[in-house]
Amino acid sequence: MLIPLIKTLRPKQWTKNGFIFVPLLFDVKLFRVDPLSRTLVGFVVLCLISGTVYLINDLIDIEKDRQHPTKRNRPLPSGQLSKSVALAVAFLIPAIALPLSFFLDVTFGLIVTGYLVLQIAYSLWLKNQVIIDVMVIAAGFVLRVAAGVPLVYAERFSPWLYVFTTLLALFMALGKRRQEIVLLKSEASNARAILDHYSLPFLDEMMAVVTAGTVMTYALYTFSAPNLPKNHTMMLTIPFVIYGIFRYLYVIHIQGNGGAPDEVVLTDRPLQVSVALFGLSVVAILYLS
Repeated sequence: MLIPLIKTLRPKQWTKNGFIFVPLLFDVKLFRVDPLSRTLVGFVVLCLISGTVYLINDLIDIEKDRQHPTKRNRPLPSGQLSKSVALAVAFLIPAIALPLSFFLDVTFGLIVTGYLVLQIAYSLWLKNQVIIDVMVIAAGFVLRVAAGVPLVYAERFSPWLYVFTTLLALFMALGKRRQEIVLLKSEASNARAILDHYSLPFLDEMMAVVTAGTVMTYALYTFSAPNLPKNHTMMLTIPFVIYGIFRYLYVIHIQGNGGAPDEVVLTDRPLQVSVALFGLSVVAILYLS
């Protein structure tokens, strides 16, 4: 059952935990051995914890997932992985990962514990609360960023980046909800009850608001946050953010083959290029200027 177990931990979605590297990058400590090594260990811990969350979520939703056109092929709904093994691993991983997180840093351990509790609450109840469900998803991304701050002893990490992360995560969560409705159509509420409280026009309006807020927040960060280059060259990274957001909208509205952020990032080449160019430009501006 090793391969089905690994699939249930969803390694593809561990890319979301890459947000823990945001403080390392923007606090200009990417090339320092100690902050980098601590962040790498923190990333592994977050991957273990997020894998536990996916196990718990699949155990809770096993019956509903059997009615979903794609989720029914997952190891638990399809019977490839037994519930007893999944439950045992769901207890074993936190028993190892949580003490390791506190050993690494107490604040980091508290954030990781809070993340786990929040995600369990989401799986049990919060995912069925309209609007709150997408806000909790966004909070998970913010906690990933916050988890990286104590690991690098951040000195110049701007609060603007927390706001930007919140809005960007909301944007992606709303996009995922939209794509689920498009994919499932009349069966949407059977596979995920909360989708009965959303509609395409409602989601499109919320995405329009969040899109504008995301771009504006990042733009404000580039010229008003402290400790950035005095010549405001950070503003040169704004076009990459705008293109990335527009490209994501294009993928889910026009191509209709995306929705889950991790899937889009791993499959859409123009978006990958945009993210890579954004990262390289940030490094060039912060580390070489």
